Amino acid sequence: MPIRALIVGWFSWEQSDSTAGDFLAADQVREWLSTAGIPFDTAVAPPFAGGVNLRDVDAADYPLVIFVCGPFMRNHWEREFLDRFDRSFVCGVNLSLPLPLNEWQPFDFLVERDSDRAVRPDLVFATRQTLVPVVGKCLVEPYDEADVPSANRAIDRLVASREMAVVPIDTRLDVNAAGLRSPAEVESALARMDAVITTRLHGMVLALKNGVPALVVDPEPSGGRIARQADCIGWPYAFTVDALDDAALREAFECCLTSEARVLARRCAERAASRVLEARMNFYQGLETAHARLRDGEIKHLRARTVRDEPLT
Repeated sequence: MPIRALIVGWFSWEQSDSTAGDFLAADQVREWLSTAGIPFDTAVAPPFAGGVNLRDVDAADYPLVIFVCGPFMRNHWEREFLDRFDRSFVCGVNLSLPLPLNEWQPFDFLVERDSDRAVRPDLVFATRQTLVPVVGKCLVEPYDEADVPSANRAIDRLVASREMAVVPIDTRLDVNAAGLRSPAEVESALARMDAVITTRLHGMVLALKNGVPALVVDPEPSGGRIARQADCIGWPYAFTVDALDDAALREAFECCLTSEARVLARRCAERAASRVLEARMNFYQGLETAHARLRDGEIKHLRARTVRDEPLT
């Protein structure tokens, strides 16, 4: 019979603190076994899927067993594993063994990551992983006139529809859910994303300002300040909460990941910045008017007058 191998790692037990590195190291071992022409199974436990359950397998079916990645000590799960496969040829690969090997070396063959005998580079250095988009998610808190829950649900469905590394980013500074402490930290986070999904006006503005495409959902039915701002600067990937379509959102998000969208974001930002010069001129004109009235003693306290004239309710 051909040898069949079983790959075991900390992902083979529930609640065992398995990491992305454990899975990537296992990918490397799977590649090596495939090159050697050795069939194999991988033991995984919930919430992971796509393999066999370690507690259900027959140890006799696997003459070769490979424990991959992480620390390996004289604890309960390690002892259970070694006892279960005491008749198999057991290999340890990419493991950290804190005990001296002359005191405890339970493997038939060991290619450790580190021990008192040797230190090797982690296997993950040699893995080839397809990277996914890094996407900032910048959401507004509920407020009057807005249907924030519906906007958030649509965004959740979009995020669940494909692989992406989601980074929560908050623009508030009084209480910041992401731990950002200054405008520079907020803008720097947004500027380093591949794309941004946002229901905040300044989530859109700060992303586009730095050439990062933003998928924008205005949580106000029929559109409010966010939709008006997107229209003002000519940014096309903006939706209102009462006109959301999941397929259209997914299509717009894929467009936001293109190089063309980054060019468009920069152009929108440049066009918007040039129009801010108009606001500067209007501001200076207002200062001249204020200066003239103050000089002539003609300043009018409009707010105070309005408050006095309004009837009490």
